[in-house]
Amino acid sequence: MAATCGSQAAAQETDSDEAEVAAQRPEGGPPAGFDMSDSVFDETWLTFGVGIGLTPSYSGSDDYRAFPLPLIVGRIGGVGITPNGPGLNFDVLSNPPGQDQGKTSLSFGPTVRFRGSRDDAVNDDVVELAGELDSALEVGVQGGVRIPGVLHRFDAVTLGTAVRWDVLGAHEGMLVEPSVGYFSPLSRGAAVQLIATASFVDDKFADYYYTVDPQQSADTGLAEFTAEGGLNSIGVTAIGTVDLDGDVLNGGLNVFFVGGYSRLVGDAADTPYTSVRGSADQFIGGLGIGYTF
Repeated sequence: MAATCGSQAAAQETDSDEAEVAAQRPEGGPPAGFDMSDSVFDETWLTFGVGIGLTPSYSGSDDYRAFPLPLIVGRIGGVGITPNGPGLNFDVLSNPPGQDQGKTSLSFGPTVRFRGSRDDAVNDDVVELAGELDSALEVGVQGGVRIPGVLHRFDAVTLGTAVRWDVLGAHEGMLVEPSVGYFSPLSRGAAVQLIATASFVDDKFADYYYTVDPQQSADTGLAEFTAEGGLNSIGVTAIGTVDLDGDVLNGGLNVFFVGGYSRLVGDAADTPYTSVRGSADQFIGGLGIGYTF
């Protein structure tokens, strides 16, 4: 499992980027309870991977597009690294895999994420007339608690929250993303995680992505709409990984997959970009291969 997993699920926000967020993996490192002596998971280890994903072409779209699904997860210099959609989470409280076996542990550190939406890949001729949006770079902090042995010896529940702000002057807003995850190995070489998430946004974020201003209304024929912040989306994601030689502890090649559903709510669902031209129901999927050393 270690070979393909990162902590905050997050991610998935239910917009098209957030769908990419679903590319996030579960907990880094092997399942708790395994003998960690003579394994690839020590003070320093890394997994690199690449895959292909499917996501809505913009937040609220009912058209889908393919996107690259990169993966970096591991531990370097005492800092854990896990994916966060098109971005990364860093855990400064990280311990070597196996050290926290059977113990409740905390995570905390910076988080960064790139967000693009309504770019030249939008698959809707009407929404395209509303104009492209600038890309955002969101920077903030994330933290959580991992509770092992909930239903059986090797599983774990993770509670986490991330807060991020745009620093590139695109939406200029803030997001708060709580999540609850359940992780369980299926065998020595396979594991699965279920992640429930929610996304709260402020007025600046909602206005940037969901408002239809007078000029956009004239250009597209859509009704004018003023969006405000609040609960933006809720969803669930399933993430699985399989080590190709059946033993996660020796590293090497593995495959990972992700599938998820999320529902836009509030003004994210009511905007004409969603209610008239798209759908509040958002789906994601992805498949990739990684290598751990």
